[in-house]
Amino acid sequence: MPSQIRINITRQTLIYSCNKLEEPIQFSISTGSNGVGQKEGSGQTPLGKHIIRAKVGQGMPAGAVFVGRRFTGEIYSHDLAVKFPDRDWILSRILWLSGKEVGVNRLGDVDTMRRYIYIHGTPDTEPMGIPASHGCIRMRNQDIIQLFDLVDLYTPVVIEP
Repeated sequence: MPSQIRINITRQTLIYSCNKLEEPIQFSISTGSNGVGQKEGSGQTPLGKHIIRAKVGQGMPAGAVFVGRRFTGEIYSHDLAVKFPDRDWILSRILWLSGKEVGVNRLGDVDTMRRYIYIHGTPDTEPMGIPASHGCIRMRNQDIIQLFDLVDLYTPVVIEP
């Protein structure tokens, strides 16, 4: 079986499978607190077929802080969280998704890539297993680092309700 990622919104899980692994790997995640949806500005997690279009953060330390997909030079800490309480923390690694279905999650006001929908790390204090993100798929830092190292560009990603 070729590599693939399946994200289940109801179960709040991400499953990575490929022919190199004996068993698929399952991770607990957190998706959009506003539910599922495709529209730009909705804060919802888009459904459907996607690919990993870009990988950001190779070789960065766990907890590396990204803004606009650029490393800020900061490493996440409690003091940093207190200093910037309203920041949507994007940490450690970024897998930037691109939709594959025109009119569903590609082009126009439903374009997943233009919405900057990522699979990314988040502070370990953030809950997993419940929807709490601004639309992205959040993972524990060690989990996103592990996944990042396993996947290739253009790996298929299916996000299902």
